Amino acid sequence: MILEWICIVVYSISLILILFYAFAQLNLLINYVRAQKIVDNSPLLDLKNPEEVPYVTIQLPVFNEAYVMDRLLDNIALIEYPREKLEIQVLDDSTDETVETTAAHVNRLAATGLDIVHITRTDRSGFKAGALKEGLAIAKGDLIAIFDADFLPDANWLYKTIPYFKDSEIGVVQTRWAHLNRDYSILTQIQAFALDAHFTLEQVGRNSKGHFINFNGTAGVWRKETIYDAG
Repeated sequence: MILEWICIVVYSISLILILFYAFAQLNLLINYVRAQKIVDNSPLLDLKNPEEVPYVTIQLPVFNEAYVMDRLLDNIALIEYPREKLEIQVLDDSTDETVETTAAHVNRLAATGLDIVHITRTDRSGFKAGALKEGLAIAKGDLIAIFDADFLPDANWLYKTIPYFKDSEIGVVQTRWAHLNRDYSILTQIQAFALDAHFTLEQVGRNSKGHFINFNGTAGVWRKETIYDAG
């Protein structure tokens, strides 16, 4: 009899927790729908005016990315932004042969006039976060854009995101992910659907009401002082 009651109590608590979670998701859905009707009147930087163009550092934290490293570097070299206001840091914690090939690739891009540096560490403390922190200490930019190795931003990505930093209260701009292999299999279709739901529902729903959103570790831009203020 006692075991039966324990099972009933545990089952009931589980149902209540699921109910609360469902209500939270419903709230996000309502917020998302309402957000679609909001007209965006955000002040924007005029990037055609050289005096308003902020310095941007792009950070690329990588680790043994043999299959995507060349693709990443070739893609990031196409990014559109005033070259005198753009720095690219390749934060390479690799322990395989890609260290040498990446260094050679970076040197070729640097020879074209691109401000790109290859930064390696002997101590991988903190892993990705540690690499980002070490790069941040010497970053030239007031704004820090971060991309993982398997991300390929559009050439005009900075022109779409940087203007929003005219508002001094904006600390981070997080963008949606798209999927190169969405239609590869039923598994990738399910994964793409789950991520799309996260970005369209959770992040828009939270942000529209001024709630905290999750930074996804990539495909976003931070104001440097915001990172330091957050500790």
